[in-house]
Amino acid sequence: MGKIRWRLRVVMADRKMTNKTLAQMMNMNPVSISKLKNADDMPAIGGETLAKLCDALNCTPADLIQYVPDSDE
Repeated sequence: MGKIRWRLRVVMADRKMTNKTLAQMMNMNPVSISKLKNADDMPAIGGETLAKLCDALNCTPADLIQYVPDSDE
C-alpha cells in the first residue's frame, strides 16, 4: 500500500517562508507550524487549516501532498 507524504517543509523552503512568518499569516502559534512542518506523513488537519496553508503559501493541496507507491507495486 502506498503512502501519502507531507511536503510542507519543501514548499516552505521553496518560498523561503519561516515558521514565524507562516504562523503570523495563519494566526497560529509558531510551535504548531513547526509540528506541521516536521511531519513526514500527512498530519490529521482540517480543511480550514489546509485552506489557510494554501492561501498563505500560494499553493494548492496537491503541492503539499505526494503519493508514494509501495516499492512492491
